[in-house]
Amino acid sequence: MDEPVFSRLALIGIGLIGSSIALGARKHKLAAHVAVSTRTAETLARAKELGLGDSWHQDPAEAVAGADCVILCVPVGASGATAEAIGPALAPGAIVSDVGSVKASVIAAMSPHLPPNVHFVPGHPVAGTEYSGPDAGFAELFENRWVILTPPPETEATAVARLSQFWSRLGANVEAMNARHHDLVLAITSHVPHLIAYNIVGTAAHLEEVTESEVMKFSAGGFRDFTRIASSDPTMWRDVFLNNREAVLEMLGRFTEDLTALQRAIRFAEGDKLFELFTRTRAIRRGIIEAGQETAAPDFGRPHGADSQD
Repeated sequence: MDEPVFSRLALIGIGLIGSSIALGARKHKLAAHVAVSTRTAETLARAKELGLGDSWHQDPAEAVAGADCVILCVPVGASGATAEAIGPALAPGAIVSDVGSVKASVIAAMSPHLPPNVHFVPGHPVAGTEYSGPDAGFAELFENRWVILTPPPETEATAVARLSQFWSRLGANVEAMNARHHDLVLAITSHVPHLIAYNIVGTAAHLEEVTESEVMKFSAGGFRDFTRIASSDPTMWRDVFLNNREAVLEMLGRFTEDLTALQRAIRFAEGDKLFELFTRTRAIRRGIIEAGQETAAPDFGRPHGADSQD
């Protein structure tokens, strides 16, 4: 039987991602002890009721004491302050990571507060749902999903390998890349699509000639799935856009140019251009299915209530 990867795993934040890590670590016996910390007593009490850990701490510094792995599962905007709070209590040789979907700004915010004798391996599990809180977690969340690690150049390879093993045993595929490249990739694959979803749902809400009941009644698959994405945690996504501004604005500019070209094709009845675009995008969809990140089943291959997003 495989040995635990860590003797004490400290999870700072116990929402969807944190609770899923806790459940997965228990299922696969990846940590001898899981210390859970969150800032609100109510959430901490609920996590305890759910049995998500072995010890419970409102003070994050108390949770990380003696931990050989610490994973911050907080909104990216809180990563700097959290690192400052735990920095003096970190054990020498500890691996410190996070789960934020923005990496360059997280590295800049956290690095000044981490002692030189720990290993900083930022991470991003590209997995999630529109639900939040400790009740939302499930151990299988990361199975066949990607986890991207963005260690700074000076990080020891052994620490990266150890954290990679942890995620692999949770069922994830692991890849490393530099932080700036990560932020550009995620801007187009996740951040801009979320921004578009929020905007489309907001536009529908403001149309005076479309009543609320009609929006609810006649929601076709496309709009319905936009509403699923747009129901995601507002704090998390506010922080994502504020902390990945450059990459999001760059990709949003490219999207706007393409949208203008599409608008012209519709205005001037350029059917060939529309057909060419729609054919090309179908091929991308097939590629995602072939990569195992989706199924060809109807309704995006997901049962209602268990929809997945990044």
